[in-house]
Amino acid sequence: MKLPLSWLSDYTDMAGVTPKEYDAKMTMSGSKVEEVYYLGAEIENVVTGKILSVADHPDSDHLKICQLDVGKEEPVQIVTGAPNVTDASVGEICPVCLHKSTLPGGVKITKGKLRGVPSNGMMCSFQELGLTHGCVPYACENGILFLPAGTPVGEDIKKVLGLDDYVADFEITSNRPDCLSAIGLARETAATFDRPFSVKTPAVTGAGDEIGKYMSVEVKDPDLCPRYTARLVKNIKIEPSPAWMRERLHACGVRPINNIVDITNYVMLEYGQPMHAFDYACLSDGKIVVRRAKNGESIQTLDGVDHDLTGKMLAICDNDKPVAVAGVMGGANSEIEDDTKTVVFESACFHGATVRVTAKALGMRTEASGRFEKGLDPRMTLDAVNRACELVEQLGAGEVVGGVIDVDATDPSPKRLPFEPDKMNALLGLALPADAQQRLLEKLAFRVEGGEVVIPSFRTDILRMCDLAEEVARMYGYDKIPTTLYAGEMVQGEYTPKQQAERTVSLICREAGFDESMSHSFISPKFYDMIGWAQDDKRRVSTTILNPLGEDFSVMRTTVLPSMLDNLAHNHAHRNPSASLFELGTVYMPTVKDGKADPDVLPHEEKILTLGSYGRLSFFQFKGVVEAVCRELNIKDVQFAPEKANPSYHPGRCAKVLIGGVEAGVFGTVHPTVCKTYGLSGEVLAAEIRMDALFAAIDPVRLYHPLPKFPASTRDIAVLVDDAAPAAAMQSCIQKAAGAILENVKLFDVYKGQGIPEGKKSVAYSLSMRAPDRTLKDEECDAAMHAAIAALEKEFHAVLRG
Repeated sequence: MKLPLSWLSDYTDMAGVTPKEYDAKMTMSGSKVEEVYYLGAEIENVVTGKILSVADHPDSDHLKICQLDVGKEEPVQIVTGAPNVTDASVGEICPVCLHKSTLPGGVKITKGKLRGVPSNGMMCSFQELGLTHGCVPYACENGILFLPAGTPVGEDIKKVLGLDDYVADFEITSNRPDCLSAIGLARETAATFDRPFSVKTPAVTGAGDEIGKYMSVEVKDPDLCPRYTARLVKNIKIEPSPAWMRERLHACGVRPINNIVDITNYVMLEYGQPMHAFDYACLSDGKIVVRRAKNGESIQTLDGVDHDLTGKMLAICDNDKPVAVAGVMGGANSEIEDDTKTVVFESACFHGATVRVTAKALGMRTEASGRFEKGLDPRMTLDAVNRACELVEQLGAGEVVGGVIDVDATDPSPKRLPFEPDKMNALLGLALPADAQQRLLEKLAFRVEGGEVVIPSFRTDILRMCDLAEEVARMYGYDKIPTTLYAGEMVQGEYTPKQQAERTVSLICREAGFDESMSHSFISPKFYDMIGWAQDDKRRVSTTILNPLGEDFSVMRTTVLPSMLDNLAHNHAHRNPSASLFELGTVYMPTVKDGKADPDVLPHEEKILTLGSYGRLSFFQFKGVVEAVCRELNIKDVQFAPEKANPSYHPGRCAKVLIGGVEAGVFGTVHPTVCKTYGLSGEVLAAEIRMDALFAAIDPVRLYHPLPKFPASTRDIAVLVDDAAPAAAMQSCIQKAAGAILENVKLFDVYKGQGIPEGKKSVAYSLSMRAPDRTLKDEECDAAMHAAIAALEKEFHAVLRG
């Protein structure tokens, strides 16, 4: 919000306040000032000059030699090629850049010669002064700026054009729409500097007649439009606004257009209440209907763009058609034209959330919508429309018809909160008396009556005691609040068991050579196709984002695997020979209703440990990482079973992770088709393990085992079995058969190839046997080996290899 400091003087006393002081104190009191800048900071040594004579250049057919009075003893000679400088221009007053002057954009002007004739400066156009044509509607668009007759000669051009003012650029937070106005900021200014504050009530004389004879207003949806106020002005005269209004609009960053449009913009900046003006002749039967749009209705807005409306949008209509999108922009079918004679001024309050949804759906963002969506005070509508009509009369822009149409469905009673000075002191760490707190609140238009604080209607952000305490604190001065230590005993924080488990998993993965990756929780539905999921796969049902950034971020993922493979593909595409990544990512499992995600129920969130690797680990080494995670978490009874139905993995090199017989995840070699989709080559390994399943299986009791006193006896065994025989199941068979002396069994070789029959494989295990109280005898070890071999022969038809 840009605001010229001179405007504040209409409501409060600004005497003695420097721009620097204003910046510092307003920021400290809660109205953050981004910067205070001087409008004419880039303009130096530019004055008004009167053209005394115009002569042709002796060596040019378009250059003119001008003598100008710039308020000095001697005239200044300037050579110009401007097309609007002719013999008839004598007596005109224009901006003159003298020797060593500067213009916006860093342009520097010095004296010189044009085709041999000295030129001691330059005459300016309005563009060279950083102005638009709306700021000086009397100016020639392609020539020198000729100022109105009677403009003083030798005057600094900044003063003449209203550029000798400071502008404060405020950062207004979304909870303070009342500060999106000159009056709101003046109120804050008066409170900050402890100065008086007053706003004159708009006075409208009126030209007789009665508005009810001309028009009517019907609000069909008061929940979306709690108040609609309108007035009528006839016999309007479309012409440029006066200089003071144009200068204020320009300083606020608004382009002046004409008196009627400028009045609505001026009132919006002054009161914070957006307004709109309709051409009365374009309203069917003089009727305005505020209603939800009908599906299929369309409107062309003032920017010339056609928009299709829906039943979720609020429209301003006549009997036949929409004439404006409520709170966003008016329609081209009711636009003010040069021949418009009667105007309807609209000042209304619309439901903020509806305006925001409508503006977003239509791809439109306007000054009006930005204000409405923050939630405006419905009490402002009447004052704003009366102020607009007051300006119409002051500018002689038309005749205001008597009467006001005011459809008001709001509760006029003010909001009240208990006045609790002790609680506010306790919250703020102060000891302010109740009367001191009351005085601070009254500076901001609050009232204390009967032990309650009466909240002004424009403070829609005040909801509870702590909000009032904030008002007291900022008016008292944040810098005056004493620094205090926390009372009570400081308790040292610690990680929850789940957080400790996650940290342990992360540490194990990093120690295994994996780097942590992070990816978006929002993905594209196409990701499910890329990992081979069928169209009817129930895992594809995902929670859809209502306002996605794009299709690539339109659903909440139910698996982290596509994101992991995408990260691996990124490394592979950049010629990284190997990569091992892990992510503790969240998936979002929706409640399914009629085959779709139920939008009324939040999805179940669960963390998944996802591993991915290529170019570094073999299948069994990768399996060892999964085993290490389970081992370090002290999880017992971990088993692995073949998984052939998962379309994302190779059916012959994929296994389920079972904990206590319950599936906790899956790991294996990524399916070659999936790898090709991602542009990956070679063996790519991945794992997906549910953290909740790991956490639930953690044994909190860790037993201490002393170092063994007696040596171990190690034996190797190699058997020939069917190719389909699971190595993990064979290992479990050995553990059961070998007995109590078996300390450890480890698979160390799986071989298929020369010397091995078709459909068979050679599997080799290393068995470590030990007794805690003695050195084992060969007979004991032999017996355990024979038992293991016999069990393998019985269950897997294994044949011992020589």
